[in-house]
Amino acid sequence: MSENVQSAPAPDRNGALREIVEIVKTVAYALAIALVLRIVFFQPFTIPSASMEPNLYEGDYIIVSKFRYGWSRHSIPFSPPLFDGRVQERKAKRGDIVVFKLPLDGHTDYVKRVIGVAGDRVQVREGLLYVNDALVERQALSPVKSELPGGLVRDVVRFQERLPSGRAFATQDDGPDSELDNTEVFTVPEGHYFMMGDNRDNSSDSRVPPAANGVGYVPAENLVGKAEIILLSWKPQASIFQPWTWIIDARPSRFFKVLR
Repeated sequence: MSENVQSAPAPDRNGALREIVEIVKTVAYALAIALVLRIVFFQPFTIPSASMEPNLYEGDYIIVSKFRYGWSRHSIPFSPPLFDGRVQERKAKRGDIVVFKLPLDGHTDYVKRVIGVAGDRVQVREGLLYVNDALVERQALSPVKSELPGGLVRDVVRFQERLPSGRAFATQDDGPDSELDNTEVFTVPEGHYFMMGDNRDNSSDSRVPPAANGVGYVPAENLVGKAEIILLSWKPQASIFQPWTWIIDARPSRFFKVLR
Protein backbone atom coordinates (compact mmCIF):
# COMPACT_ATOMS: atom_id res chain seq x y z
CA MET A 1 0.00 0.00 0.00
CA SER A 2 1.38 3.30 -0.99
CA GLU A 3 1.37 6.25 1.35
CA ASN A 4 0.39 9.78 0.38
CA VAL A 5 3.13 12.18 1.30
CA GLN A 6 1.95 15.78 1.83
CA SER A 7 4.50 18.51 1.31
CA ALA A 8 4.44 21.79 3.27
CA PRO A 9 3.06 24.74 1.30
CA ALA A 10 5.65 26.99 -0.26
CA PRO A 11 6.19 30.16 1.73
CA ASP A 12 4.33 33.17 0.39
CA ARG A 13 7.36 35.34 -0.24
CA ASN A 14 5.33 38.09 -1.88
CA GLY A 15 2.98 38.22 1.10
CA ALA A 16 5.87 38.53 3.57
CA LEU A 17 7.41 41.26 1.46
CA ARG A 18 4.13 43.17 1.34
CA GLU A 19 3.85 42.93 5.13
CA ILE A 20 7.36 44.32 5.58
CA VAL A 21 6.57 47.16 3.18
CA GLU A 22 3.40 48.01 5.12
CA ILE A 23 5.33 48.07 8.41
CA VAL A 24 7.97 50.36 6.92
CA LYS A 25 5.26 52.66 5.52
CA THR A 26 3.49 52.81 8.89
CA VAL A 27 6.72 53.70 10.68
CA ALA A 28 7.56 56.31 8.02
CA TYR A 29 4.09 57.90 8.33
CA ALA A 30 4.37 57.99 12.12
CA LEU A 31 7.82 59.60 11.96
CA ALA A 32 6.60 62.15 9.40
CA ILE A 33 3.62 63.10 11.58
CA ALA A 34 5.87 63.38 14.66
CA LEU A 35 8.31 65.56 12.72
CA VAL A 36 5.54 67.88 11.52
CA LEU A 37 4.17 68.20 15.07
CA ARG A 38 7.67 68.94 16.36
CA ILE A 39 8.35 71.58 13.73
CA VAL A 40 4.95 73.29 13.66
CA PHE A 41 3.41 72.89 17.10
CA PHE A 42 5.35 71.66 20.14
CA GLN A 43 8.79 70.45 21.18
CA PRO A 44 9.99 69.06 24.53
CA PHE A 45 13.18 70.23 26.22
CA THR A 46 15.00 69.23 29.41
CA ILE A 47 16.42 72.00 31.61
CA PRO A 48 20.17 71.31 32.07
CA SER A 49 21.17 73.99 34.60
CA ALA A 50 20.05 76.25 37.46
CA SER A 51 20.14 79.53 35.51
CA MET A 52 16.34 79.93 35.56
CA GLU A 53 15.72 79.09 39.22
CA PRO A 54 13.40 79.54 41.05
CA ASN A 55 11.02 79.07 38.09
CA LEU A 56 12.79 76.30 36.18
CA TYR A 57 14.93 73.68 37.89
CA GLU A 58 17.54 71.36 36.49
CA GLY A 59 15.66 68.22 35.51
CA ASP A 60 12.40 69.95 34.55
CA TYR A 61 10.91 68.59 31.32
CA ILE A 62 9.17 71.46 29.56
CA ILE A 63 6.95 71.83 26.51
CA VAL A 64 7.69 74.69 24.11
CA SER A 65 5.12 76.02 21.65
CA LYS A 66 6.69 76.55 18.22
CA PHE A 67 3.87 78.65 16.73
CA ARG A 68 3.89 81.53 19.23
CA TYR A 69 6.47 83.57 17.33
CA GLY A 70 6.13 82.08 13.84
CA TRP A 71 8.78 79.81 12.36
CA SER A 72 12.40 80.12 11.30
CA ARG A 73 15.04 77.66 10.13
CA HIS A 74 15.71 77.01 13.82
CA SER A 75 12.23 75.48 14.09
CA ILE A 76 13.59 72.56 12.04
CA PRO A 77 15.95 69.94 13.54
CA PHE A 78 19.62 70.82 12.96
CA SER A 79 18.68 74.35 11.77
CA PRO A 80 19.26 73.80 8.05
CA PRO A 81 19.99 77.04 6.13
CA LEU A 82 16.77 76.84 4.07
CA PHE A 83 15.67 80.47 4.50
CA ASP A 84 16.36 83.61 6.53
CA GLY A 85 14.08 85.44 8.96
CA ARG A 86 10.75 84.20 10.29
CA VAL A 87 7.54 83.08 8.63
CA GLN A 88 4.38 84.66 10.10
CA GLU A 89 6.49 86.39 12.75
CA ARG A 90 4.91 87.46 16.02
CA LYS A 91 6.99 89.40 18.50
CA ALA A 92 8.06 87.96 21.84
CA LYS A 93 6.97 90.03 24.84
CA ARG A 94 8.89 91.16 27.89
CA GLY A 95 8.57 88.47 30.51
CA ASP A 96 8.21 85.52 28.12
CA ILE A 97 10.35 82.47 28.89
CA VAL A 98 11.93 81.59 25.57
CA VAL A 99 14.03 78.76 24.15
CA PHE A 100 16.48 80.05 21.53
CA LYS A 101 19.61 79.06 19.68
CA LEU A 102 22.80 80.53 21.09
CA PRO A 103 23.96 83.26 18.65
CA LEU A 104 27.58 82.21 19.15
CA ASP A 105 27.11 78.86 17.37
CA GLY A 106 23.50 78.80 16.12
CA HIS A 107 22.94 75.29 17.47
CA THR A 108 23.04 75.20 21.29
CA ASP A 109 19.62 75.53 22.94
CA TYR A 110 19.32 78.14 25.72
CA VAL A 111 16.32 79.09 27.84
CA LYS A 112 16.04 82.59 29.35
CA ARG A 113 13.46 85.30 29.97
CA VAL A 114 12.90 88.22 27.61
CA ILE A 115 13.78 91.42 29.49
CA GLY A 116 14.31 93.88 26.63
CA VAL A 117 12.83 94.21 23.14
CA ALA A 118 14.07 96.29 20.21
CA GLY A 119 14.85 99.85 21.27
CA ASP A 120 14.84 99.15 25.02
CA ARG A 121 17.69 100.28 27.25
CA VAL A 122 18.61 97.67 29.86
CA GLN A 123 21.05 98.04 32.74
CA VAL A 124 21.81 96.40 36.08
CA ARG A 125 23.12 98.65 38.87
CA GLU A 126 23.96 97.23 42.30
CA GLY A 127 21.85 94.21 41.52
CA LEU A 128 18.79 96.27 40.54
CA LEU A 129 17.31 96.03 37.05
CA TYR A 130 16.49 99.13 35.03
CA VAL A 131 14.51 99.09 31.78
CA ASN A 132 14.39 102.36 29.84
CA ASP A 133 15.92 104.15 32.83
CA ALA A 134 13.06 103.05 35.12
CA LEU A 135 13.77 100.83 38.10
CA VAL A 136 11.95 97.52 37.81
CA GLU A 137 9.81 97.16 40.90
CA ARG A 138 10.71 94.24 43.13
CA GLN A 139 9.44 92.87 46.42
CA ALA A 140 11.29 90.55 48.79
CA LEU A 141 9.97 87.00 49.08
CA SER A 142 10.72 84.32 51.65
CA PRO A 143 14.20 82.79 51.15
CA VAL A 144 14.51 79.21 49.97
CA LYS A 145 16.98 76.45 50.77
CA SER A 146 19.43 75.55 48.01
CA GLU A 147 21.71 72.53 48.03
CA LEU A 148 25.28 73.12 46.90
CA PRO A 149 27.74 70.52 45.58
CA GLY A 150 28.92 68.39 48.48
CA GLY A 151 25.53 68.46 50.22
CA LEU A 152 25.89 71.92 51.77
CA VAL A 153 22.63 73.85 52.12
CA ARG A 154 22.30 77.63 52.08
CA ASP A 155 19.52 80.21 52.12
CA VAL A 156 18.88 81.94 48.79
CA VAL A 157 17.23 85.34 48.59
CA ARG A 158 14.25 85.70 46.27
CA PHE A 159 12.34 88.66 44.89
CA GLN A 160 9.21 89.20 42.88
CA GLU A 161 9.96 91.53 39.98
CA ARG A 162 7.30 93.36 37.98
CA LEU A 163 8.21 94.58 34.50
CA PRO A 164 6.74 97.83 33.08
CA SER A 165 4.26 95.69 31.13
CA GLY A 166 2.89 94.31 34.40
CA ARG A 167 4.36 90.80 34.05
CA ALA A 168 5.51 89.55 37.47
CA PHE A 169 7.80 86.61 38.26
CA ALA A 170 10.19 85.42 40.96
CA THR A 171 13.95 85.88 40.74
CA GLN A 172 16.84 84.53 42.78
CA ASP A 173 19.81 86.60 43.95
CA ASP A 174 23.09 86.07 45.80
CA GLY A 175 23.53 89.75 46.68
CA PRO A 176 24.45 93.10 45.03
CA ASP A 177 28.18 92.44 44.60
CA SER A 178 28.24 89.65 42.04
CA GLU A 179 30.07 89.93 38.74
CA LEU A 180 26.97 90.77 36.68
CA ASP A 181 25.31 93.12 39.19
CA ASN A 182 26.77 96.26 37.57
CA THR A 183 26.66 96.54 33.81
CA GLU A 184 26.79 99.07 31.04
CA VAL A 185 23.60 100.34 29.42
CA PHE A 186 22.53 97.89 26.69
CA THR A 187 20.42 99.31 23.86
CA VAL A 188 18.63 96.45 22.14
CA PRO A 189 19.05 96.58 18.33
CA GLU A 190 16.15 96.24 15.92
CA GLY A 191 15.24 92.59 15.33
CA HIS A 192 16.87 91.41 18.56
CA TYR A 193 16.02 90.62 22.20
CA PHE A 194 17.80 91.00 25.52
CA MET A 195 17.61 87.83 27.64
CA MET A 196 18.32 87.26 31.32
CA GLY A 197 18.15 84.25 33.62
CA ASP A 198 15.87 84.42 36.66
CA ASN A 199 18.82 83.17 38.75
CA ARG A 200 20.49 86.55 38.29
CA ASP A 201 23.92 85.74 39.72
CA ASN A 202 24.18 82.31 38.10
CA SER A 203 23.29 82.95 34.47
CA SER A 204 25.38 83.60 31.37
CA ASP A 205 22.92 85.68 29.36
CA SER A 206 22.70 88.88 27.31
CA ARG A 207 24.77 90.70 29.92
CA VAL A 208 27.74 88.64 28.71
CA PRO A 209 28.92 89.27 25.10
CA PRO A 210 29.56 86.41 22.67
CA ALA A 211 33.27 87.34 22.71
CA ALA A 212 33.28 86.21 26.36
CA ASN A 213 31.31 83.04 25.51
CA GLY A 214 28.06 84.67 26.56
CA VAL A 215 24.73 85.25 24.82
CA GLY A 216 24.72 88.90 23.80
CA TYR A 217 21.73 90.19 21.87
CA VAL A 218 19.55 87.38 20.48
CA PRO A 219 18.32 87.76 16.87
CA ALA A 220 14.59 87.20 16.41
CA GLU A 221 15.46 84.46 13.91
CA ASN A 222 17.08 82.43 16.72
CA LEU A 223 13.88 82.04 18.75
CA VAL A 224 12.72 78.43 18.87
CA GLY A 225 9.54 78.92 20.89
CA LYS A 226 7.85 79.94 24.11
CA ALA A 227 8.13 77.72 27.19
CA GLU A 228 4.54 76.99 28.22
CA ILE A 229 4.41 74.24 30.85
CA ILE A 230 6.54 71.96 32.99
CA LEU A 231 5.26 68.55 31.98
CA LEU A 232 7.40 66.40 34.32
CA SER A 233 10.34 66.95 36.65
CA TRP A 234 13.09 64.86 38.23
CA LYS A 235 16.01 65.71 40.47
CA PRO A 236 19.38 65.77 38.66
CA GLN A 237 20.50 62.48 40.23
CA ALA A 238 17.69 60.53 38.54
CA SER A 239 18.99 58.13 35.89
CA ILE A 240 17.27 56.47 32.97
CA PHE A 241 19.35 53.36 33.74
CA GLN A 242 18.07 53.19 37.36
CA PRO A 243 14.27 52.86 37.10
CA TRP A 244 13.70 53.21 40.85
CA THR A 245 14.99 56.80 40.64
CA TRP A 246 12.10 57.64 38.31
CA ILE A 247 9.91 57.47 41.42
CA ILE A 248 12.11 58.43 44.36
CA ASP A 249 13.68 61.39 42.52
CA ALA A 250 10.50 62.67 40.89
CA ARG A 251 9.16 66.14 41.76
CA PRO A 252 5.38 65.58 41.45
CA SER A 253 4.62 69.07 42.80
CA ARG A 254 6.12 70.46 39.56
CA PHE A 255 4.17 68.21 37.18
CA PHE A 256 1.89 70.12 34.76
CA LYS A 257 2.94 73.50 36.15
CA VAL A 258 2.04 76.38 33.82
CA LEU A 259 4.92 78.83 33.33
CA ARG A 260 4.49 82.57 33.80
